[in-house]
Parts: sequence; C-alpha cells; structure tokens
Amino acid sequence: MIKSVLRGFALAAAMSAVAFAAAKNPTVGGAAMFDSKNIIENAVNSKDHTTLVAAVKAAGLVSTLEGKGPFTVFAPTNEAFAALPKGTVDTLLKPENKATLTKVLTCHVVAADAMAKTVAKMIKDDGGEHDIKTVGGCVLKAKENMGQITLTDENGGVSHVTIADVKQSNGVIHVVDKVLLPKM
Repeated sequence: MIKSVLRGFALAAAMSAVAFAAAKNPTVGGAAMFDSKNIIENAVNSKDHTTLVAAVKAAGLVSTLEGKGPFTVFAPTNEAFAALPKGTVDTLLKPENKATLTKVLTCHVVAADAMAKTVAKMIKDDGGEHDIKTVGGCVLKAKENMGQITLTDENGGVSHVTIADVKQSNGVIHVVDKVLLPKM
C-alpha cells in the first residue's frame, strides 16, 4: 500500500515536472526568456534583437515597454532590420528622425496581451483575416496558414511570426522576420 502511494506521488511529481517544462518560454536569440521579467529585461539578452533594443533606446520607449502593459510586441530580428534598404536603420537612429523611428516601432506594439491562439481565433472569427490596430495607429492584417501567423503592414509588406508566445511579465513577444512599416 505504501509503495503504491509512493509510486503515485512519484508519478504525480514526474508529470508536474513535464507540465512545467512544457510551459517554459522559448529561447530567443540564444537567451532564456523569463515570464517574470518585462519586455525590455528579456529583449536586452537576445543576441537576435540588438538592433531593436538600440532603436527602442533611441526612440525613448524603454520606460514605456518596461511599464505595466499589457503589451504585445511583434519583435523584428536583426536580420529583419538588415533587410531594409541600405542606410535605413542608420538614418532612423539619428536624433532628428526620432518621431519617424517612434512611429515605426509603435507599429509593432499592441496594447493587449495577445497570445497566438487568441490571434488565430480572431482571424478565424473574422473569416480568415483580422485587423490589428497598433499603438502607433497602424493597422496590420493578420492571417493564419497551417499554424503560422503572418502580418501584412500598410505597405503590403508581409512578416511571419517565427517564434510565438514568449511570455513577459507585462505582455507577450512574438518574434517576426520583417520590419512592419507604416504608411508615411
């Protein structure tokens, strides 16, 4: 009887460990992401998001993204920024272009905690495409195909969510492979 109870506890402990491991955040840019840290605290550790972090600092958005939220951030990688026309990032990072940089960055932020499952449901409920309004005033067109969410910006540029549901203490990050640009 005691052995049976102990086996039951051992099985329950093992199942709890598996459930905990399954709920773990994905690694982003070689760094562990912690749901107890905010968007900025996690982003600064991702080697794939150094350009995004530099841009957020230059735009003066650090304190906002460290704030309570909730926020959903579609976080472009360094490669996404590098794919912009030559000189674009350097130009955006200049102090005289802070307003434009802020507009570009805030078109990647939604004032909600939108996990991929929620976004996919909104897409389905809206017949295959859902408009997402960003804090920068941009409207992104979200679509889902075979489990992958894409976002189309106001210029027709399409970005794919490559890593979804990176939980943060103040929202969620979805890593994207293209910079989403507002209509200027």
